[in-house]
Order: sequence, then C-alpha cells, then structure tokens
Amino acid sequence: MNYPLINVPERTVKPRHKGITMVMDKGLSTRQAEDFLEVSGVHTDIVKLGWATSFVTPNLQAKLDIYKNAGIPVYFGGTLFEAFVIRNQFDEYRRILDKYNMEFAEVSDGSITISHEEKCEYIRKLSGQVTVISEVGSKDATKIFAPYKWINLMRAEIEAGSWKVIAEAREGGNVGIYRDSGEVREGLVDEILTQIPEETIIWEAPQKVQQVWFIKLIGTNVNLGNIAPAEVIPLETIRLGLRGDTFDHFLNQK
Repeated sequence: MNYPLINVPERTVKPRHKGITMVMDKGLSTRQAEDFLEVSGVHTDIVKLGWATSFVTPNLQAKLDIYKNAGIPVYFGGTLFEAFVIRNQFDEYRRILDKYNMEFAEVSDGSITISHEEKCEYIRKLSGQVTVISEVGSKDATKIFAPYKWINLMRAEIEAGSWKVIAEAREGGNVGIYRDSGEVREGLVDEILTQIPEETIIWEAPQKVQQVWFIKLIGTNVNLGNIAPAEVIPLETIRLGLRGDTFDHFLNQK
C-alpha cells in the first residue's frame, strides 16, 4: 500500500485460494488490457474472457500473452465450452485449450441441457488437462433451484475435480443467486454455506451492492467474480473498509 493505515482488514496474498477477485473481460483491446493491468493487476487473481468472446476477439493470442506475462491466469467463459459440447466438438475444445496453452477452463451448463452426471464427466476429463472451475446455476431466470439442489450440484462438481465452483449470476447479476431485481437470495446463500466451504465458492457479484453484501456476510476474503475491470480498485477499497459502504463494518470489528 502507499502509506500506513492501522485497523485495516488483512487480505490474503497471491496466489490466493480465498479472497479471489475474478475479473470479466468482455472485449478489452490489447492496449486496454495493458492499461487495466497497470492499475489493477496487483488486485486481480484471475481473468475470464466472458462467455464466447474469445471466438471473435482479434489478436487473441496477443491478449492472452499480456495476461500471462503479468502472472494473471486467464480462461475462456463457460458458454464457449457449451458451444463446443452442443456441437459434439468436445475433443476440438480440448485441442483449443492446448493450442492456446490454457491452464484453466470453465465447465458450465447454463445455456444447454445435459445430465449432471455428464457434466461431472466433462469435469473429470478436463481436470486431468487443466484446472477446472465449474459453474452452478442457469442463465434462465425462470429456472429456480431449491437450496438442496445447489448444494448437491456443488458438492458433486467439487468431488469430480473442480477447483472452485461459481454461483451463477450472469454479467448483469440478476439470475441464479439473485432475484431479477439484483437482490441476493439470502436464504439460498445461507443454506449453501451450511454445507459448502465458502473458500471453494466464487460468488458472481457484478453489482456494488452485491459485493458489499457478501463482504459483510463472509468477510474481506470472500471470493467474488464477474467484476468489471474498472471496478477492481473500488472493490478492493470495499474489501478493506475504505469506502462508505463498509467503512464502519470493519472498524466495529476491532
């Protein structure tokens, strides 16, 4: 930090297994990626190239190299995995991961319908090739899962080989663990946390109010995902109690 300040919550250090900030890159140029990393790279743990944007991104390898040279892991969004699977091109997807020297991959079923057994088999296969992050929840706002189902799905995917499980919210933060208004389904989150260790979950939280809610519930070192590049520094101040939203929260804990 730039100067001393007492009574600031202690953050975990990289490489982090909890307190992760996962950033969603929805189409930054190489120059924008460089500018983003200059300011926010120190606070960024992993970058997702949103949904299937990598398919249409110019200079893809150059951008991947920028992140990798900065020591920031990067991976393709789960929708790309689904796009290959629905077209019976899973083996081609694996070759794409190798072609780009990807170390992480996301397995999701938010847009396709496959059995959970089949999804877990994809996790098992890919976990021998890369570090797998799997996503639980549907992108369809009309599909609402009971808490026990979220728990069973998360547990099975961790057992199948997922490093972390993502709680679905989309980039808008209005499905999955949230109501369409963006409000957290508090009962659902509470139930999940009774059975699934919080450090194994990445909560998608693109909205500030959602980030604040999870930080107050779980603490400074909660895993948060789908953070916009311009929101990484603001999020870090929220984590440290240096923004109005959490200013008193951490002081009262001392």
